[in-house]
Amino acid sequence: MRINAKDLASGLLLVALAVIGLWLNTEHTLGSARRMGPGYMPMLVFWLELGLGAIVLAISLRGGSDPLEKWTKLDFVTLAIAIGVVLVAYPFLAAMPALSANWYALGISLLIGFAVAAVSPGWRKLALVLAGMTVFGVLLEQGGLFLAITAMVVVAALAEPKHRPLGVLGCVVFLLALCWWVFIYELDIRVSVWPTF
Repeated sequence: MRINAKDLASGLLLVALAVIGLWLNTEHTLGSARRMGPGYMPMLVFWLELGLGAIVLAISLRGGSDPLEKWTKLDFVTLAIAIGVVLVAYPFLAAMPALSANWYALGISLLIGFAVAAVSPGWRKLALVLAGMTVFGVLLEQGGLFLAITAMVVVAALAEPKHRPLGVLGCVVFLLALCWWVFIYELDIRVSVWPTF
């Protein structure tokens, strides 16, 4: 049996994050599919993540050899600086009254850290995808669903140096239509669609 090291590490990470997420989500009420509580969607996402992690783990046992790349000095230094920047920026931003409410300080701190991590080619793709998701979280309440989705896709698209602008535009339009139809029209979730600055 030849184990694929990359798939094994990815599967273990997915399973670990799903288990931690399910454990942290136990404090939230679930509700039902029609009347979702704050813990319903995270619970579904974590169960899907757990299932995908198990599939990736199973595939890794028969995937052939694919060793992990060695980390360069730049990768280590960039990761350490990014973590340090987040740890320094968060208390500073949390002390500002305008940012202390609703996780804005944490989101902005993480964005700064991901920007630093993106300097290293080894971290660039992961940092930009995570930065896209963080931009979504920071913009959703005040910027509205459409601006948050657009910014998320544009930032995450920067992770692929050969992305095509027309493909990014198509992805944005598709996600805007899908999210409006599912969350606003069908589920009647009360979230602002347009910016409320």
